[in-house]
This record gives sequence, structure tokens and C-alpha cells, in this order.
Amino acid sequence: MPTPGVTVRREWPGAEPDSTVSTWLRTARDDLVLERPGPEPGTFVQDKGPFTEYERRVEPGPNGDRETVRFRLALPWFGWLFRWAAKRDFAARRPGRDPQGRQPWWAPPDRLDPRQVLVLSMLAVASMTAAFVNTLFTQTVKFSADDFGVSEWSKSVGGTIVRLGVVLTVPTAMLADRIGRRRVIVATAWAAPIISGLGGLAPTFPILVATQAVGRPLGLALSVLVGVAAVEEMPRNSRAYAVSILAMAAGLGAGVAVLSLPLADISESSWRLVYLVALLWLPVAVSLSRRLPETERFQRELARRETATTPTSEVHTSRLVIQCSVAFLANLLAAPASFFLGTFLEDERGFNASGIAAFTLLTGTPTGLGLIVGGKLADRYGRRAIGATCVPLGAVLVVISFAIAGPPMWIAALGGGLVTACAYPAMQVYTTEMFATGRRGLANGIIMASALVGGSVGLLIAGAWLDAGATMAIVMSAFLIGPFAVSVIVIVAYPETAHRELEELNPEDAATAGPALS
Repeated sequence: MPTPGVTVRREWPGAEPDSTVSTWLRTARDDLVLERPGPEPGTFVQDKGPFTEYERRVEPGPNGDRETVRFRLALPWFGWLFRWAAKRDFAARRPGRDPQGRQPWWAPPDRLDPRQVLVLSMLAVASMTAAFVNTLFTQTVKFSADDFGVSEWSKSVGGTIVRLGVVLTVPTAMLADRIGRRRVIVATAWAAPIISGLGGLAPTFPILVATQAVGRPLGLALSVLVGVAAVEEMPRNSRAYAVSILAMAAGLGAGVAVLSLPLADISESSWRLVYLVALLWLPVAVSLSRRLPETERFQRELARRETATTPTSEVHTSRLVIQCSVAFLANLLAAPASFFLGTFLEDERGFNASGIAAFTLLTGTPTGLGLIVGGKLADRYGRRAIGATCVPLGAVLVVISFAIAGPPMWIAALGGGLVTACAYPAMQVYTTEMFATGRRGLANGIIMASALVGGSVGLLIAGAWLDAGATMAIVMSAFLIGPFAVSVIVIVAYPETAHRELEELNPEDAATAGPALS
């Protein structure tokens, strides 16, 4: 089905020839789109910009100038949202208010081209699939454990086993370094929801854990490679923005899992219905199979291998150790806080499944604003200061939400989510920026494994402590050591990577670099 076109018409009464308004209308715009004169007088077409078709026509009318803009934006899945935003931007432009060279607030700092728009859209919807699969077990473990009659310790062990399935993520990411991002992204987009959905048929808790120990790591691999592909495709000033878009899409995917949670209230075993929802993500795999291209940087890496006399570059050990340490330490708190949230809300605050879903959505959905703000700030002002400040501050607010009740609990959880979301684009983009194309997938797989190991350690400690009678607030407070250690590492050891090409950060890629993507 062809992408629908959009037309915006505006009348400018009293716009006399040679007036300020008339001159402004007949000046090529330079913001969301860079225009050049068209083949006919009074027309402008796209020179650079995100549209697959574009024309702006200015002509005299009976009462002044008439402006007509027609554009087509090839943006699968999210086209309705960005077509609406672009239409509003065209309709709202006024002389003297919108300076040349400035992108709309919702757009990336760099002007994207149609291919980059398409790739980011496809990766965003893939990120939704990955997030749903990665959230599924965490959101339903309370209800499945109650159905099977297992203890808090058994739940912790189950969660740890699922996380240790990350051993599958590393070889999957390595495969993407050999055969390409696209092929592995498409394969995991098919396999992750199918295998995860099998959890709904599990006759015992160990078998449920086994299905998720395979499905969830495939979802993690999908998430890793989506991030790698996005950073490889985006211009240098918009990489953190792309990460924030992917994170927002992931939030929507996780939100679908949360919205499905009330199905668990139907009966003791109805948590199984939530697993069947995973199969609704298969159309995403179909779309990726048809439309997602290989990244240009990986194509250049393949060409280099065909003619190179030296082997593929190695992973920088010092960079990898730093990134793995940060991933481990950050997840000491993040994993238990997420995994035991449902248990905390039900056992200590008296919430049912619908209440848990409402809390998760109402405190989590607004964090999309934090992602956008964090991505914009990280691309404009740099990553280090944002990461070093927001990581510990967000962690403190999250821990406070486990220590208080009533409206203050909701406010603290919301604040913690917003501040943590501001840090996410700045911190996450480092995992891809600091490694060469030929080893970028492997490095990110190892970093993801470190995050899962850190989360597993946190889960085991938290589960044992909770079974011993400790309150959730005490347990979570102890894990604050992780985020504060992350802040110190960022200040001491992280470089600033904003506004720099990946080939500048990784000189081994410079020999194969094509034209600058900025």
C-alpha cells in the first residue's frame, strides 16, 4: 500500500508583492527540509530532507499569496505520528518566528534523509518486539509462581536462570558481525516472540523458565543489534536522539506487556494468556523482512574484508572493561527494582494485577519525555555530565519509592523514572560508539551479558534477603552503591563522544569510511 501524501494549504491575506511576508514565502526554507528552486516559478523542491516526495508552491491569490505544500513521508508503523507532526510544523510557520537552520523540537538535531528515516522507523518497531519479550517474564513471574506454588527464592533462581540465558546473546551478536545486522535482526524478530510465547503452554515452573531462558536472550540480542544498527546509520549529532527514540518505542512494547497483565486476574492460570500476546509481534518480523536494509557501515566493512590484508580489528580491552563494569554496577539495583516491583506492590501495598498495571503505566509512560530531553541534551551538550548526574539521582528516587506509600510513592517513582530516562540515551550510546564496526556486535553482546550478570547477582541477593524477612526498602537501599559507583567511573574514565564521527572514535574504521553522515 503506498504511503499516503499530505497537503497543507495556507492563505496569506494582504501579502503584497515585495512585502516581508511575500519575500519570506519565496525564500527557500532551511529547517526540517532544505529546499531548492523547482522547475516552475514559485515552486520549491527538496534538496535534502526526510521526504520521499516534496513540493512547496507559492502563487498569487485573489486576496494575497497562497502557499501549498505537498509531501510524502515513507515511515512504516509510525508514519501517522510524524506526518501529523510535520503537517503541524508546516501549518504553524510564521515569518520572524522560525529562524532558518533550526529543526522542530521533535526532530533530531541533524536533518535525516529518507533512508535514515526508514531505518530508524523499522528499528523502533523491532525495539518494541524486543522490549515486550524482555518484559514478559518479569511482569508475569509473580502470577506464574503463585500458580505453581514456588517461593521467593525459587522465583529469584528462575529469574537468574532466565538472565543467564544471555550466553545465547553473545554468539548471536557475534554472528551479526560476520553476516550482517539485517539478517540477524530479522531472524531474532521471528524467533524471540515465538519461543517466548511457548511459555504459555509450560506445565511446570522450570519449563516456563526454560522457554524464557531462550526467548528472552533472543529478545536481548534483538535489542542489542537494533541499537548497533541505529548508531551506525545515524549522523554524528543525532546518535543519542536515535537511542532515545528506540527507548521510547521499547517503552511502548513493554507497555503492551503491562496492559496485558490484567489478563492474569481472570483466573489462577490465566497469566498464560499474556504469553500468547507475544505472537501478535510476528507482523513486525514480516515488515522487517521486507523493508529493513543493511547498514551502510557494515556494507563497507564487508567490502574491506574482501580486500584487506589485515584481520578484523580487535575489541579495545580497556573500553570493554569500563563498559562492562558500568553495566554490571547499574543493574545491581535496576534488575531487582524491576523484578520485585509487582511483588512489592501486591504484598506490601495491596495492589492487584490491574493496580500494578496502572502504577507501572502511569509512572512509566511519562518517562518518554525524559528520553527525548536526555537524547537532545546528550547530542547538544555531551554525554558525561548527564550520565554522571542523572544515574545516581534517579536511583535515589527509585529507592525512595520503595520506602514510602500513597501519593508520595507514585511521585518518587515517576521522578526516578524521568531522571533515569534522561541518563539512558547518554549512557547507552557509549556502548556502540566506542567499538569498531567489525566488533561492535560482539562488544555490545558482552556488555549486555555483564548487565545480566549484574542483575542476576542483585536478584539472588535480594531474593535471599527478602526470604530472610528484610523489607524491600532496606534491600533496594543497599544496592545504591552500584549507581554511585557508575557516576564515579563516568567522571573518571569516560571520554566525550558527542559531535564526533564513529571513524574518529575508532580510527581502525577510518580506512573504510565513506562520506560523512553528518
